[in-house]
Amino acid sequence: MPVWICATCANHYRDTETPPAACVICSDERQWVPASGQRWTTAAELSAAGHRSDLRDIEPGLLGIGAEPAVAIGQRALVVRTAEGNLLWDPPGFVDDRAIEAVRAIGGLRAVSASHPHFYGSIVDWSRAFGAEILLPEADARWLTRPDPAVRTWSGTLSVLPGVTLVQCGGHFPGSAVVHWADGADGAGALLVGDTIFVTPGEDRLTFVWSAPNRLPLPERAVRRVAEAVRPYRFDRIYGGWWRPVLRAGARDALDASVDRYVEFLRGEASVD
Repeated sequence: MPVWICATCANHYRDTETPPAACVICSDERQWVPASGQRWTTAAELSAAGHRSDLRDIEPGLLGIGAEPAVAIGQRALVVRTAEGNLLWDPPGFVDDRAIEAVRAIGGLRAVSASHPHFYGSIVDWSRAFGAEILLPEADARWLTRPDPAVRTWSGTLSVLPGVTLVQCGGHFPGSAVVHWADGADGAGALLVGDTIFVTPGEDRLTFVWSAPNRLPLPERAVRRVAEAVRPYRFDRIYGGWWRPVLRAGARDALDASVDRYVEFLRGEASVD
């Protein structure tokens, strides 16, 4: 029996004879169900349609893994490499043997995690391939649509590997999180944020949303909470959930300025002339 994959968000469901009636992730107001209705696919069907893993070296110590053509939301994973093991972050819904072998060649995985439930994707497949822990925020663990005994919950912050820390920011989901990678950006520090924080197309500022597809903003208190959660950490670069855009330098100042600008609009204080 196949593992069922939601064609819209690419989250994986149990290998049952028939798929669920609906995807609980897409039925939530932060996501969407197509007007044509719920649709399911499988890994075999995606492979037959021509999807393959897309592997890219992002910077020293950071490997990107996506799918070409993109699947569903289209996020790409990031593998943070350390001398004591590797963390895979934000796995896409599609995984194949090429991707597994590429990660095996760099030492496998100690843990797998994600910024929020929309990006849990193939998290169980990666865990089982390497015997890796699945690290989920306690606040969001109930959203995992393919439960597995490898899940370990956490809250607040969690040091995963030397210089690699999970930070719960809230906002998009109560457990929305980022990775602080101290050695990223040539030692200046980097954040891997999924869509807990959005890098905008000009790669010079950031924004925040409760629902991207449904165009629903975050309230001021949630935006302030996101900014405060990452304030103790040093970082100069921010990687979002996709290949691009990336805020390549000056990320700390850009975050502070973007929070202030966002709040001006929320309060009706921004000039729109």
